[in-house]
Amino acid sequence: MGHPARRKRQLVRFNVRFPRRRRMRIPRGPVGLFFLAAHLVIPVFYLMVAMAIGTVWLIVAGTQVTCWGVADLIRLVRPSTPGLPQPTGNALTDFQRMTPLQFEHALASLCQRDGCTSVRVVGGAGDLGADVIATTPDGRRIVIQAKRYAAANRVGSPEVQKVGGTYYVVHGAHLAAVVTTSGFTQAAVQYARQAGIRLYGARELAGWVSRTGPAPWH
Repeated sequence: MGHPARRKRQLVRFNVRFPRRRRMRIPRGPVGLFFLAAHLVIPVFYLMVAMAIGTVWLIVAGTQVTCWGVADLIRLVRPSTPGLPQPTGNALTDFQRMTPLQFEHALASLCQRDGCTSVRVVGGAGDLGADVIATTPDGRRIVIQAKRYAAANRVGSPEVQKVGGTYYVVHGAHLAAVVTTSGFTQAAVQYARQAGIRLYGARELAGWVSRTGPAPWH
């Protein structure tokens, strides 16, 4: 028997054996090559399929978001305009309910309906007497100044003179017309006759819309 102190200092040794990991045996020959190719190709194939599906979803989602963004941008930049009204008599209440910009777009739609091309709405600050510019069916360039006024507010001579001084020199147009939902003062009518400017009041506008009267370029 050993000394007690020596027995305390003795270390207990544990002999633990862990099971060895079995290695995958690859057969030799053509079978082994097929086995190895299957284990390599199948994961790569699934990875490629997953990447392709993810790419398609990204494209679809991106296209949808882009369409939504463009639609929102169009709604912000270009206000919605109502359809062409069908006025009765000289009231033209549908036109008078529009904003000035909507009235300009309505006149542009009338031009397009009656065969004009290159129709543009150019009204706004600094428009130099032109709200709508179009090419008539016979190839002439026309400038239209839109005046969405109340029935009692007539277009005066200064507004017509502005069109007369710019439609040919500035816009290079052959024809000019002032279209309003009301009427014109006598001074405006006299100037328009001398300058060759077409004046379309409520009655003429109603005829244009209902096709019972001529368009401003006729």
